[in-house]
Amino acid sequence: MSTQELITQLRTRPGVLAVHYDEQERVLTLRYDGGRVNVADIEALARSAGATLRMLPAETRPLTPEEAELAALPWMIRLTTLTLVMVIVGWVVEDFTTLPRWVAWLSYAVAYASGGFYSIQEAWETLRKRQFDVNFLMIVAAVGAAIVGQPREGAILMFLFSLSGTLETYAMGRTHASIRALLDMTPKEAEVYRDGTLVRVPVEEVQVGEIVLVRPGAQVPADGVVVRGESALNEASITGESMPVEKRPGAKVFAGTINGQGALEVRVTTSVENSTLARIVQVVREAREQKAKSQDFTDRVIGQYYAYAVVGLTLLAIIVPLLFLGWDLKTTLYRAMTLMVVASPCALVISIPAALLSALASAARGGVLFKGGRHLEAAAQVRVVAFDKTGTLTTGRPGVVAVIPVDGAPVSLEEAFIGADMPEHPAQPIPDDQIGPLTPEQRWLLALAAAIERPSEHPLARAIVRGADERGLPVIEASGFEALTGAGATATIQGQRLTIGRPMLFDLSPDLMEQIAAQQELGRTVVALGCGRTVWGIIAIADTVRPEAAAAVARLKRTGIERVVLLTGDNHQVAQAIGQALGVDEVYADLLPDQKVAVLRELEQRYGPVAMIGDGVNDAPALASATLGVAMGAAGTDVALESADMLLMSDDLSRLPGALRLARRARAIVRQNLAFAFTVMAVLMVFAMFGAIPLPLGVIGHEGSTLIVVANGLRLLAERIQHG
Repeated sequence: MSTQELITQLRTRPGVLAVHYDEQERVLTLRYDGGRVNVADIEALARSAGATLRMLPAETRPLTPEEAELAALPWMIRLTTLTLVMVIVGWVVEDFTTLPRWVAWLSYAVAYASGGFYSIQEAWETLRKRQFDVNFLMIVAAVGAAIVGQPREGAILMFLFSLSGTLETYAMGRTHASIRALLDMTPKEAEVYRDGTLVRVPVEEVQVGEIVLVRPGAQVPADGVVVRGESALNEASITGESMPVEKRPGAKVFAGTINGQGALEVRVTTSVENSTLARIVQVVREAREQKAKSQDFTDRVIGQYYAYAVVGLTLLAIIVPLLFLGWDLKTTLYRAMTLMVVASPCALVISIPAALLSALASAARGGVLFKGGRHLEAAAQVRVVAFDKTGTLTTGRPGVVAVIPVDGAPVSLEEAFIGADMPEHPAQPIPDDQIGPLTPEQRWLLALAAAIERPSEHPLARAIVRGADERGLPVIEASGFEALTGAGATATIQGQRLTIGRPMLFDLSPDLMEQIAAQQELGRTVVALGCGRTVWGIIAIADTVRPEAAAAVARLKRTGIERVVLLTGDNHQVAQAIGQALGVDEVYADLLPDQKVAVLRELEQRYGPVAMIGDGVNDAPALASATLGVAMGAAGTDVALESADMLLMSDDLSRLPGALRLARRARAIVRQNLAFAFTVMAVLMVFAMFGAIPLPLGVIGHEGSTLIVVANGLRLLAERIQHG
């Protein structure tokens, strides 16, 4: 049995509330109701597919409407099957046997009862509110067919309507699967060190500051920071990152992510109820309660007016022919019932949520979380994309962006410090490399600077050390480290006392002062390295541009975005340099938060709807006022979840163009569905009015169009948000 067949089977079993399969680890996780599931049977199925089974008992919380409907799916399948069997039995008895006619009618009656089991309940609830709905129309049409002596047509109608409802429930369940897996795969227990002993406690009892052990293959129980151990974590459920992410001491980890092969000890930094996963769950629940504007309009018009119009039209289709056209009662009622069936707005009602929910699920799987259908629609309309700079187009952390040896240094730095091999290229790609390949002199200069700065905790010193380590430069031994408060540091390397720090610590030539000024005009911090008062070289440090930023900007323009704009509170020279390097169309610098809002409004007036992408902290006013607010790195930001409409769950700008393209695709499919549903309904109504279509064909056309728009919407589940 294939894994996909196993998952399909398990989702239809009574008591199975959620199924999630990790392809890399081949682990199948089930959330189940212990009173309704045969565990041994499920374990045997998992073994047949070669998967490791992990079973989690159901939470003691009420089921959501979606979960309740999906839990009823097995019974819906059984009742639909029974309806079909009874239709066939009645048909055979009526046309091919000499049994009494009441036997066939009894079969049709069972078909009515089984096929209308759920529809009757829903219609009754609607009638109690003094309203009509699609279920009421179908039931009236089926009863009307029986009244005019055509119970077979009514039974066929109930079967097709029941089949349509069952397939829609299954299909819509597929659209919820990705998000539902996120909701249901939350960890329940944690192993915590208390009083020197490792104890297992409910995850709700874990306190901030405690150390938890995360064993290989286990879930991280709470947000925290690694204090001991190394491993790779599967963070797909949080960030959408498909590859495992390496974690070492100091790295941040998120609740619900799955540990790889190494054990980790993690210091909890956030309470369980405020963890990243808990906040995402809350956003998802709120998103389910929201509807797109088009869906609101459809629900309002169809729910409040259309059903009444169909009933009125049906009454006219009965009264007018009887009084003015001379039709007999049986023919009139039969055609009126056919008209009621084909005029029912099933396809219209389902066409929008089928597409929107599929798009929301596909986006969530790709690490992009929309807060609801309204925001998906807003994303489809965006014409301008405005970026914040710090933390959005840049990494928000200092990095080495230039290494410049100076005339006057030893002819070859390597000759001055023999004893360490110097690689020409780094072993691994550097995430935010702003320099490119280094010359031998540049490599030695950076290695020496890192040797002096290694004991320091200053942010600029850490940037230099990280720059050397990322490029695989050797660790040169230094001794006698001494910090020069507010100026730099000194240390002894192979007998020579070297200094690194502010350029004013050294004698500077006019040419060197010009080079330093040029770097500072770009918004960079410059440190000098040398011996005594002689400068050997300078190193420029700045906030580094995200490696994917330029490609993301280019892809946005190819996607159809008219203008890409940079908004920043930084100075104009820095903003202009970054804007030029990334290919943005307009740059606005020296902006306060309220000024960013004013610029957004101006851009919207000039070009149309604007998306604002920021880090969710100082950009909160702009995120809230834009047509679409997009938060970067929402996995680590509280304000992002509050201010933004769309969340990029990892610091990856390359997901943005794909998300906007997915939104436009969803809008196109919604329009296709509405146009198709309206056209089919109009054609069938014309045929029904003139008696040119029998009731069974009308039912097939009506239910067929419903299934087609659902299938068309489900195509969005196959969409992938490309990144990288």
